[in-house]
Amino acid sequence: MRLRRGVVVTLVSVLALASSGTAYGSLADRGSSQTGVRSVTPITTVYTYGQKVSAVAVEYAATVNPRMVDNRTFGVSDTIYNFRFNPIEDLPKLADRTVTHTYTNSAPTTRPDHRSVPGRYVIVELAPTDPGGWTVIVSKCPTFLCTVKVNPDLPTRVVQRKDVHGQPGKGSGKGPLLAKAAPHRSLGVTEKPVNLLVDEFTYGSFLNGGMVLPYHYHLPKDYQPGRKYPLVVVLPGHGMGWDGDNLGVQIAADIPATAWLQSSWTGSSEDVIVLAPQNQRVGAAAEADLLVKLLDQFVRDFGVDTRRVYATTVSYGSTLLWEAFAKRPDLFAAGLVTGGFQVGAEQATAIANAEIPLWITHGVHDHLLNVAGARSSAAALREAYAGRGKTPEQTADLVHYTEYEDDAFSLPDYHAAFGPTYEDSGILRWLLTRRKPSA
Repeated sequence: MRLRRGVVVTLVSVLALASSGTAYGSLADRGSSQTGVRSVTPITTVYTYGQKVSAVAVEYAATVNPRMVDNRTFGVSDTIYNFRFNPIEDLPKLADRTVTHTYTNSAPTTRPDHRSVPGRYVIVELAPTDPGGWTVIVSKCPTFLCTVKVNPDLPTRVVQRKDVHGQPGKGSGKGPLLAKAAPHRSLGVTEKPVNLLVDEFTYGSFLNGGMVLPYHYHLPKDYQPGRKYPLVVVLPGHGMGWDGDNLGVQIAADIPATAWLQSSWTGSSEDVIVLAPQNQRVGAAAEADLLVKLLDQFVRDFGVDTRRVYATTVSYGSTLLWEAFAKRPDLFAAGLVTGGFQVGAEQATAIANAEIPLWITHGVHDHLLNVAGARSSAAALREAYAGRGKTPEQTADLVHYTEYEDDAFSLPDYHAAFGPTYEDSGILRWLLTRRKPSA
């Protein structure tokens, strides 16, 4: 990952943000109990191009009357900053969000049916297409390549525009007043975010030869150790590598980690184990060596179907895939490379010798990695298969290649080929259908 052209980041601003903490605590603790609001919790969702605040949960002292809240009861504003396009100085600049659903709940989280149930929380859902609300920010810029992290101090603000009432008694009526409208008073978040799906990942750390490899993994909800599950290894872009201050950002920065947990993305109801390592950026050869050692340990510890281990990449992650596939082709059943670097000649030969199916995708106008490199990768693999006597038809089943024009990107970052790739569930289904031959 690298910042888009024209985006200037001052190191002083970045370091100041990186060192800032979050003063979570109740509104009463902050001296604002007169609002009647007990707490404000941000709720986040990972969309195609990364995590956004997708809702807020506003808590009151008693059960809220759901008939007295609607999409005009609250206003929400959030940062316009997007690390792909904006300077970090834009982080405090806020814009209004679009409220799509408002309902009550017993916990500070969303409901798929958007229907009210008795509870002290009012859930205010927000439009995912709004330009504001991104949570990932620049972390460190030691060189021209920056790393990113999830903002520990979200700037989301909430305004209560209408009165909020409690449940009425046996008689009719609005119910007791819980909080009077305060259209000119803006409230910040008071609780740690509820990060949908992201919070379900488990942190781990692999140590070998004095090097540490942080990772996060997700097991199926009804995981059974006696069963065997396909494993998808997600190798993120350069900026999502571990910098000592950004653990877990590889899950939140874009869709490739959480997509495999959702049938709406994969087109399949099959349970999948997801492993998302976060290598320190010390060079592809050393990183890939550590990666395959982690994989050897991981498949011993968990119920992994060793005939169905897949790797998927974003940008720099492709360099780890090429190295790992060439070094240990016995580990992998197939790979998906999005917006990646060019494969080496020896790597292409090793991959062809092992007949590991690959799908490569790239943006035609990728501003960071020219599309010529992706075309050369596909050509090198095809030539390697031809050298082994494979027919064009056989090679076509092993090397898939897709280019995306600008209109395929729902966000105009044409380096982010994972966007249109993952929005095509056919490609994800293809990956899950690949299997290594039986021994």
